[in-house]
Amino acid sequence: MRKLVVWNLMTLDGYFEGTKPWDIDFHNLVWGPELQKYAEAFGEEGDLLVFGRKTYKGMADYWPSAEGEGKIKDYMNNIAKIAVSRTMKEPGWNNARVVSDPVSELRKLKQQDGKTIFIFGSAELSDAMLKAGLVDEIRICLVPVILGGGNPHFKPAAASMPMKLLEATPLTTGAVILRYEPATTPA
Repeated sequence: MRKLVVWNLMTLDGYFEGTKPWDIDFHNLVWGPELQKYAEAFGEEGDLLVFGRKTYKGMADYWPSAEGEGKIKDYMNNIAKIAVSRTMKEPGWNNARVVSDPVSELRKLKQQDGKTIFIFGSAELSDAMLKAGLVDEIRICLVPVILGGGNPHFKPAAASMPMKLLEATPLTTGAVILRYEPATTPA
């Protein structure tokens, strides 16, 4: 059985992007050799990336022509990808397909053999998968900055969702990579 893992960078005040789409300059505060090595390891662990439509569009616009990204560029362009959208017809990126019902699709894919399935960015998609009980792990790179406004990574919910800490890894940049899994009993 495959795992579904959510990965994102998030500010101390909970935002994964600023007030405008793709306002992610705060990533530069923590990008360095440690985070690069961590990101490169995704290529060994996973074999499928899933994105919401907006994140997918930004990634598909950036990665095919990215300069100087080496291993990560190769990984992003060659791995199998799913764009979740009800309106998109053609994915327009290598090794990608469009899916309109992510809950059904990911439930089926998790039952198959394979490596980890990652959701990168895509806060609304991550929220829907959490609420559907499909997320096995959340990995957050907590960036030591208070942005003051933007798009929150975690969306309002009708009930709390306790998490169990699996690991906390501080980086020399001041960031901390946090790994959580949904708790089976209240914390």
